[in-house]
Amino acid sequence: MPVEEFDVVVTGGGPAGSTVSTLVAMQGHRVLLLEKEVFPRYQIGESLLPSTVHGVCRMLGVADELAAAGFPIKRGGTFRWGARPEPWTFSFGVSPKLTGSTSFAYQVERSRFDEILLRNAQRKGVEVREGCAVTGVTEAEDRVTGLRYTDADGVEHEVAARFVIDASGNKSRLYSSVGGTRNYSEFFRSLALFGYFENGKRLPQPYSGNILSVAFDSGWFWYIPLSDTMTSVGAVVRREMAEKIQGDREEALRALIAECPLISEYLADARRITTGTYGELRVRKDYSYHQTSFWRPGMVLVGDAACFVDPVFSSGVHLATYSGLLAARSINSILAGDLDEKTALTEFEARYRREYGVFYEFLVSFYEMNVNEESYFWQAKKVTNNKHTELESFVELIGGVSSGESALAASGRIAEHSAEFAAAVDQMAADDDGNMVPLFKSQVVRQVMQEGGSVQMKALLGADAEPELPLFPGGLVVSPDGMKWLPYRPV
Repeated sequence: MPVEEFDVVVTGGGPAGSTVSTLVAMQGHRVLLLEKEVFPRYQIGESLLPSTVHGVCRMLGVADELAAAGFPIKRGGTFRWGARPEPWTFSFGVSPKLTGSTSFAYQVERSRFDEILLRNAQRKGVEVREGCAVTGVTEAEDRVTGLRYTDADGVEHEVAARFVIDASGNKSRLYSSVGGTRNYSEFFRSLALFGYFENGKRLPQPYSGNILSVAFDSGWFWYIPLSDTMTSVGAVVRREMAEKIQGDREEALRALIAECPLISEYLADARRITTGTYGELRVRKDYSYHQTSFWRPGMVLVGDAACFVDPVFSSGVHLATYSGLLAARSINSILAGDLDEKTALTEFEARYRREYGVFYEFLVSFYEMNVNEESYFWQAKKVTNNKHTELESFVELIGGVSSGESALAASGRIAEHSAEFAAAVDQMAADDDGNMVPLFKSQVVRQVMQEGGSVQMKALLGADAEPELPLFPGGLVVSPDGMKWLPYRPV
């Protein structure tokens, strides 16, 4: 068969694939994106973070289109979690890195959001082919040299490229081609049962667009407003409690809602949507994992193809678009002849593992906050008492060979951060004026906000942004336009 040639071929048209393909095409390179479905298509993961909206999406050139789409504005998060019986709220605007006009994100219908990103990729020069299922990679001399795919008519094709990027998500058929193994977390292995409701209650203004996360004995609920009337509602339980979501899904969700008084209150006058795209009750495995290798010569994993972490803090689309940005910087630098492949992709992997690890530690600390010792779910989540702790693999992850970092975590550190976080929440709640400064002084919160704030400032200010330092000894820094890596040269 004839073999087409591109600089880069991307499999998967979600946020990770659209981001990396667009940013590479914007540098004048020939990019092909293959997507097995035809957009718009349904996807879960509707809650965004500011760094995606005001950082990556601004670089992609879709910030104005998102603003005009009418998505609900998310100013922070509201939680019924931890020792306190009352819900507590944090606002993005409290962080000095997210103040002013960028102190919000959106709650999005992913079918609309993802299509905005994909059509923008086409406008920026990416050749997009939908209805195309990738079947495998091609290799020569220990390097990935392209891939094979079948189009919507069942015709087989082969593409040669300098780089293959797997952005096809947690169900990727290619990720193992990069080498290594997919390691699953013992700590975060949960199942989610979710659906969509009309006319659910909203939080008071100005936080009516916030995600509401509510812990209860069997796990926790998400409650995400997607329009003035539609809400995404899901219950997350541990895999050992799978019987709670087996059998009749309608009955199972109704029983879980009944276990959680706050969610019951918010859905008291609501009805579940039972027709169309949002009419199905779905179950998803929310198993956290990471691949031990994120790249090999000629191939890169981004988004969920590389790693996934528990969704309680809406990190999914953030990690997808952030990894797409990192990969694009590396590939742009290599194709321009500025850096060798190993140097550029080592920086990509080190930064992506670091961001994944920061969220992982934050989430472990967050779960440790809950003090309901009578609940099996929360007993099992107590990381410092878990005989099958994830901490060893977490230390290995953060201190991996590629990143060159030293180990960052220990059980005592996790417990310390959890206590610090819980104390910050209590102090915040005790202040009559709702002062959230204690929350943002918490070490784990500062870490989570740090890189996202840096991405936003680079997107907003470009060359006027403050010069950055390498994240790792001997590492690289971002070019003034944010599109490539540069060697660090101290003034």
